[in-house]
Amino acid sequence: GIEIPHDRGCVAHSDGDVLMHCVVDAITGALGLPDIGQLFPDTDPKWKGQTSDVFVVEAVRLMELEGYSIGNLDVTLIAQRPKISPHKDKIRANVARVLGVHDSVVNVKAKTHEKVDSLGENR
Repeated sequence: GIEIPHDRGCVAHSDGDVLMHCVVDAITGALGLPDIGQLFPDTDPKWKGQTSDVFVVEAVRLMELEGYSIGNLDVTLIAQRPKISPHKDKIRANVARVLGVHDSVVNVKAKTHEKVDSLGENR
């Protein structure tokens, strides 16, 4: 994925790319398949530190086996910090590259919680 410099990050078994994990769940969910945690369990050491691109590529493979393809993908990242908007074009291009689709197929939005609730208050 795209690394965005910040003083905080995700603690995860794999690379913790939450956007790509959601892409996997969107694809597998549309196919009626298990979620990312079941397909790539954190109890399996082979997934430790793995890049999320690997999970997306596998989800796409499963999708194509069923005779489907990506028509469009719309993702929304919700975070108070860091600001995502300056990175949206790079994120979009990367997601499209991993999916094997044109950039125009992918839309990336960024939202905050307007400093309301635990997310908005950076807790």
